[in-house]
Amino acid sequence: MAASIPSSEGDDDFAEAHDINVTPFIDVILVLLIIFMVAAPISTVDLPIDLPTASATPQKKPDKPIYVSLKADLSLAIGEAPVARADLVQRIGEEAGEAKDRRIYLRADKTAAYGELMAVLELIKGAGYSKIALVALEAGKAQTASGGQP
Repeated sequence: MAASIPSSEGDDDFAEAHDINVTPFIDVILVLLIIFMVAAPISTVDLPIDLPTASATPQKKPDKPIYVSLKADLSLAIGEAPVARADLVQRIGEEAGEAKDRRIYLRADKTAAYGELMAVLELIKGAGYSKIALVALEAGKAQTASGGQP
């Protein structure tokens, strides 16, 4: 903070200091630094997660959905019909017609490798289909399917 003492020429008021007070700014920056130092290690903790179940509200199903399934043995299917990986894009094109904006539902077995799921996703995305949804079991239905009580 700066102030100037008036000269003895009759000016009794202090002149305004036009310097910015940076002390509150530095305080805020230090508090933010501490918050980020505490939050950074917490956000990188590895947690065991189970992706195949979800408790989100189910979306309304379209009239004729296109389901691409990745089975446990890494074989692919569209709906219930098995399809070779090389023919996947062509078969999706037959099902969807010319509509590249049609939503494709991708589902995978719980034991399928994540890398394989991403490879199928990239294959579909590379063909120009941008609306891809991942399918999961609802939390209540997952317990019933595994033999637990809903």
